[in-house]
Amino acid sequence: MERSHRPRPGWGRQYLALLTIVIIAAQAAHRSDGGSDTSATLLNHSSMLIQRLQELLQYGNSTDATLRIRTTGSDEVKVIQAHQLLLTLQSDIFEGLFANQSVVTLHEPADCAVLFEKFVRYFYCGELSIQLSQTIALHRLASKYHVSALQRGVTEYMKTHLASESSQGHVVSWYHYAVSMSDEVLQESCLKFLAWNLSTVMISSEWATVSEDLMVSLVQRSDLVLQSEVELFSAVEEWINRNSPNASIIERVLRSIRYPMIPPHQLFQIQKKSGLLATYSNFIQDLLFQAFQFHSSSPLHFAKYFDVNCSMFIPRNYLSSYWGSQWIINNPARDDRSLSFQTQLGPSNHDSSKKITWNALFSPRWLPVSLRPVYSEAVSSSSQSNRLEEGKPRLVVTSAMSGLDIAGVTFQKTVLVGVKRQHGKVFVKHVYNVHQSTDEFSDFLAHADLQKRTSEYLIENSLHFHIIIKPIYHSLIKAK
Repeated sequence: MERSHRPRPGWGRQYLALLTIVIIAAQAAHRSDGGSDTSATLLNHSSMLIQRLQELLQYGNSTDATLRIRTTGSDEVKVIQAHQLLLTLQSDIFEGLFANQSVVTLHEPADCAVLFEKFVRYFYCGELSIQLSQTIALHRLASKYHVSALQRGVTEYMKTHLASESSQGHVVSWYHYAVSMSDEVLQESCLKFLAWNLSTVMISSEWATVSEDLMVSLVQRSDLVLQSEVELFSAVEEWINRNSPNASIIERVLRSIRYPMIPPHQLFQIQKKSGLLATYSNFIQDLLFQAFQFHSSSPLHFAKYFDVNCSMFIPRNYLSSYWGSQWIINNPARDDRSLSFQTQLGPSNHDSSKKITWNALFSPRWLPVSLRPVYSEAVSSSSQSNRLEEGKPRLVVTSAMSGLDIAGVTFQKTVLVGVKRQHGKVFVKHVYNVHQSTDEFSDFLAHADLQKRTSEYLIENSLHFHIIIKPIYHSLIKAK
């Protein structure tokens, strides 16, 4: 009959002390085992040690620490018996709390209190399961008690699960939490995800929870990915109507809309139908007037009198067909592919009927000249194959007009790469930019393994691009 591994009463403290000695000795042996003996083998029984530690927590043998977890705003108290040695090994906060006492009362919000037992278990086994809804609470506990490894682990989980599906959405709340914790890395990751997937965020329940500071930060960015500037105006109007911010915030947000990027007929509709502008039209009258001036004259003439190098005249990443083309490449590791598409010369109504044709070339394994195979009898086929494996994906976008040189206009080329599908949605994970003087996107998908069907860059064995051409006007002659 198999013997039970349940620890015997009274031996827990001795086991902990012995375990500490064993770990220290093992670490010392590992450091000194630089090893010239090629027959040396590492015996790893760490899983057995972890199992014994978990049994200590489960059965409560020789516990010398009592944690009383009181839920904030409630009379509920949860009692957890633990061992000071394991708590203080990873947390200097617990080391201070248990310096002169064995019973500690901790006050935690409800979301943290319900996970505190899972948090304590981490001290015994170094692992825990995590769900989207638990991330903030676990990160808050790890931060509060200075459990740095767990804090980094939860942060990394959040950064890699921004595109995961959740019923209520989570990226906006993660951003607000990152701001409250001064976690600039997580904050920037969330902000970038929101900017690159704004069309999806604006139609979700999260949109109403966007804070005033976050809204101001978003509408000022040039890398927003959305269908059009009209879409942004409509979503901003909805947010203002729901949240009723003060007049200064409304003014800042409305003045960040890029009205010159909206065609004249849509500007007229906004003025006529928007209840928001009926109340706050005085905030943006000058901008609307300037936008109509922009559309009614040639860009060269307009640039003589106004500064067109400011953000108001810089297009964002618009997904409309006027600005670029979607490109889905099936089985992208197989052959070179090409695409032709047209965009309008510029956002001005004066240029909207003028079209530019662009040619795009995608190659899955392009090789620099120095690495290209030499097809001769002196070079083996295996060597040629190895060189092909060293190739990298290449994307080149050029104008069909030779020597494209239009006075006062340059073009920024942007490629969005979607990497994950959630219920039919493609989320943008990578954005590449080059300017007119450059045709090729450097480091394009440099780390993508397109040979694997499981590659994170592929959606159902296809590569999802969206190429965007952004015309940028420049002032040539300043009128006095």
